[in-house]
Amino acid sequence: MRITVMGTGYVGLVTGVCLAELGNDVVCYDIDAEKIRHINAGHCPIYEPGLDDMVVRNRGLGRLKFSADVADSVQHGDIIFIAVGTPSDAQGRAELSYVLSVARNIGQWMRSPKVIVDKSTVPVGTAEKVEALIAQELERRGLTSTAGQQAHDLSYCVVSNPEFLKEGAAIADFMRPDRIVLGVDPGPYAAQAQEMMQRLYAPLNRHHQRTYVMGRRAAEFTKYAANAMLATRISFMNDLANLAERLDVDIEQVRTGIGSDPRIGFSFLYAGTGYGGSCFPKDVQALQNMGIDAGYPLRLLSAVEDINQLQKLRLVDKLTALYGEELKGLTFALWGLSFKPNTDDVREAPSLLLVQELTRRGARVRAYDPVAGQAACEALRNDLGSDVFNQQFTLVEEPYQTLQDCVALLIATEWQAFRTPDFERMKGLLRDQRIFDGRNMYEPELMKQQGLDYHGIGRIARVLPEPKLQADQTAVERLVRA
Repeated sequence: MRITVMGTGYVGLVTGVCLAELGNDVVCYDIDAEKIRHINAGHCPIYEPGLDDMVVRNRGLGRLKFSADVADSVQHGDIIFIAVGTPSDAQGRAELSYVLSVARNIGQWMRSPKVIVDKSTVPVGTAEKVEALIAQELERRGLTSTAGQQAHDLSYCVVSNPEFLKEGAAIADFMRPDRIVLGVDPGPYAAQAQEMMQRLYAPLNRHHQRTYVMGRRAAEFTKYAANAMLATRISFMNDLANLAERLDVDIEQVRTGIGSDPRIGFSFLYAGTGYGGSCFPKDVQALQNMGIDAGYPLRLLSAVEDINQLQKLRLVDKLTALYGEELKGLTFALWGLSFKPNTDDVREAPSLLLVQELTRRGARVRAYDPVAGQAACEALRNDLGSDVFNQQFTLVEEPYQTLQDCVALLIATEWQAFRTPDFERMKGLLRDQRIFDGRNMYEPELMKQQGLDYHGIGRIARVLPEPKLQADQTAVERLVRA
C-alpha cells in the first residue's frame, strides 16, 4: 500500500519505518528540510535499538523515502498518517497547531481519495477538527461543500489510530502489538477506510485478532486513559515506597506480594524517582485539562502529578538528611541521564531536576550515560546557565571515571550496563563508599556484604524529614519553565 507519514519525530519515524518493513511503499515527510537531508545522509535523528538498520535496509529496497516536499508527499499516500508533535502549552493543554497545519496541507494538496489517520496523541474531538479543516480547504478550492463523499471523487475519512509505543522497545511494540485501536465514525467513506486500515495491519494480526474498532472519540480517550492509568500505578507505588521506609518495610517484598495478584500484575509497579519522557507528564496534564474544560476535574490525577514531581527529588531528600541542606564543596557521581534506558530522550527526565537541585545547593555533578549525554548537556546548559553548567557539571565518557573524587554515586536510569558493576572498584573510588539508587537496581543485602552504604527507594528503612515542598516546587517550576 502507498503510505505517507507526516512528521519524522519519534512516533512518525518508527511508524513509517515499520510500515515499510511490512512491505509498504512509504514516504516520510517533515517540514524541516535540514532534518530530511540529515536522514537521507544516513543519520537517524533518534536513538532506538534496531531502527538504524531498518532505515538502511528499507531505503535500499526502495520502499522508504524521506521528503520535505509537502505536495508530493500528500499526493503519494492513499493512507496519510498525521504523526506530528502535540506539546503542552503554558496551561498544560495539548497544542494542536502542528496537527491542524498538516490537516490544511492535506486539504490543499490532495488529488485523490484519502484515509487520514490521527496517529499523534490528541485530545478528544480532534478528528472532527481535522475533518472540518480538510473540508474547508477543499471547499476553498471549489471541490466540496461537505465532509465525507466529495465532488470529483475526492472522498476521505479521518480515522483515529493512537500509538502505544514504549521508547526503547518501539519496534517490538509496533511489530508485536498487544492491541491496535481504530476509531472510525459512520460516514460515506468510513467502510472503505476501515477496510483499508484493517488490511494495512493484517500482518500484525496473523496469530490472533488484536484490532479493536470503536468511535473516534473513544479511541482518542483510550490513549490518554491508558497513559494516565500507568502513571497512576507508578505514583501509587512511589507513595507506598516512601511510607515503607518509615514503617521499616521492604517495598520490593510488597511489590511481589501484590503483583502476583493477577488482577494487579507486575507492570509499572517499580518504585523509583518518578516517571518522565515525552508521554506520561504531557498526557496526564492534558487529560486533567480536558476534565477541567468539561467541568469535571480529575482529582486523582492531580495527586498523581504532585507525587511524581516530589519523587523526582527523593534522592535529594536522602542526600540532605546525611550531608545537610548545603552541599557546597561536595561532588556527586550520577549514572544515567535519559528518562529510561534504551533511549536518548531526556524530556522530563528526573536526572535533569536532580542536577538542577544539586547544583543549586552548591554541589558539583559528574555524570555518565551510554547514549543521552549530549542531549542532557544541551538541556542542562539551558536550564542551569552557561556559568553553572561549566563550573558545576561534567559529562564523562566512562562510568568508573564518573566516580573519581566523588563522595557518593546517584543512579537515575536503570541501564543494563549498570546492573553488575565492579563493586570493589567502586568502593575504592567513592570517598564515602555510598550509593543512592533511584531505580532499586541492587539488593540491599548484597550491598551490605560489599561494604557499601546503600540507599534505595523503599528498600532500607530510614526516617527522613518530610519532603521540602517549597524547595522542591521551586526546582520543579524552573524545569517546567525551561
